[in-house]
Amino acid sequence: MLWSGWGDPARAAPLPESVAGLLRDLLGVRPAASAPVALGDIAVPASRLSADDLDALAEAVGDAAHVRTGTEARVRHTRGKSTPDLLRIRAGDASDAPDAVVLPGSHEEVLAVLRACAARRIAVVPFGGGTSVVGGLAPQGVTGFVALDLRRMDALVSVDTVSRTAVLQPGLRAPRAEELLREHGHTLGHYPQSYEWATIGGFAAARSSGQASAGYGRFDDMVLGLTVATPEGELDLGRAPRSAAGPDLRQLVLGSEGAFGVITSVTVRIHPVPEASAYEGWRLPAFGAGAAALRRIAQDGPLPVVLRLSDETETMIGLADPEAVGGGMSEASGCLAVVGYEGAPGEIARRRDEVRAVMLAEGGEPLGPGPGDKWEHGRFNAPYLRDSLLDAGALVETLETAAFWSAVPALYAAVREALVGTLAGAGTPPLVMCHISHVYAAGASLYFTVVSAQGADAVAHWTRAKHAVNDAIIAAGGTISHHHGVGTDHRDWHAREIGPLGGAVLRAVKDRLDPAGVLNPGVLIPPSGAPQE
Repeated sequence: MLWSGWGDPARAAPLPESVAGLLRDLLGVRPAASAPVALGDIAVPASRLSADDLDALAEAVGDAAHVRTGTEARVRHTRGKSTPDLLRIRAGDASDAPDAVVLPGSHEEVLAVLRACAARRIAVVPFGGGTSVVGGLAPQGVTGFVALDLRRMDALVSVDTVSRTAVLQPGLRAPRAEELLREHGHTLGHYPQSYEWATIGGFAAARSSGQASAGYGRFDDMVLGLTVATPEGELDLGRAPRSAAGPDLRQLVLGSEGAFGVITSVTVRIHPVPEASAYEGWRLPAFGAGAAALRRIAQDGPLPVVLRLSDETETMIGLADPEAVGGGMSEASGCLAVVGYEGAPGEIARRRDEVRAVMLAEGGEPLGPGPGDKWEHGRFNAPYLRDSLLDAGALVETLETAAFWSAVPALYAAVREALVGTLAGAGTPPLVMCHISHVYAAGASLYFTVVSAQGADAVAHWTRAKHAVNDAIIAAGGTISHHHGVGTDHRDWHAREIGPLGGAVLRAVKDRLDPAGVLNPGVLIPPSGAPQE
């Protein structure tokens, strides 16, 4: 992965002049004053680990070669992939670099590393694909920390075709997981935006949600079992698909973001590879009408595999097809919906007919397979577009939330108002786009993309806007995150969402599993006395 951006550097592409002109004329975006710092010019702080510490870590993983302290390894494990993360590393700021990168090869080695680090008060940050966008990889208040890179633990351990389950190791990247499962005629069906780089362990630790969630569910819906290493020992969870044997501790680990332990294996539900797939586009007259159509489909069926709706601005810009961004501006007004189906041809035909009836009833216009096929072909390209926008001097970031259907319109308005008010008030009027991409019978997620000029200090500029949005989300009854997670960026608002007693429960769990407090300090867990207003 590109150390200062997203994904494969060979896939980066400059913005078309038409888009650069739009940014310049509409938003006042100007090229950055200086080019990003080169990797070879970045300096990392001196490691805070002693020779004895490094020897103990090497002993835990069986070979000093699996403990890396070189500059490049440390830079590549510095922070995640949010826009503030990228702006800081592009400016040469590696102040949050880990003191070492440790690569265990087994559950036992992870346990040994955690014991060694707990004894020496060295913080540990589990590292999968490095795709966190909420400050989940930069611990706080530490005097030394290691990035626990799980890439060596990348096997498909077993497949049970009778139960339709599979056991996967945490460092297995999503494309490789799909490749291995398809050799057995099965699929996981999990395709988030981070699909090309994210890992199985990261999906579980952050409660990931994929673009085909309408059909396959979120990743936490897929998880049936977990093995977790903690400084106090191991947890082996999940004897059956469901159980009445007390609270489900699997749910305590899912979404814990490395604060309670390190996930070392995941048992997941799998599906036979579908016979066929088909995508199509619909134009709805307005975002409200489109949301009503999605709600009817989510509540009354039949649910397709993919169901998403862009608002008027996102449709106009053409963000559903990042390779042709800007190309939608001359088309008719309205909102683009993308619907995807999988299964036997007859089943696909039946579901399409029923979805068609709902769309037509809400004023929808069928656009045929073209828009759906374009979205499916380019659905992992948006982060590359962000890199190009940053190169052009724009500030571009995403954020997401979710609410019950009755609260979605007010939440949508509140987030837009907070973004426009804060950024325009600072002299950088934004372009705010939104889509619904995950639906449930009771509600839906809202995913926003924001573009503006960077201002004098881009990180501080975005931080003010982000805080205003977080306040607006809580006030409007939304959750602080539907699938990006909590990290450090959302932690204080998460504390307000769960209340003081909820925060105390999380701290109690943390104290029992990690009494030395070495697991991803500052992430997820609200500190005692965190503000509640």
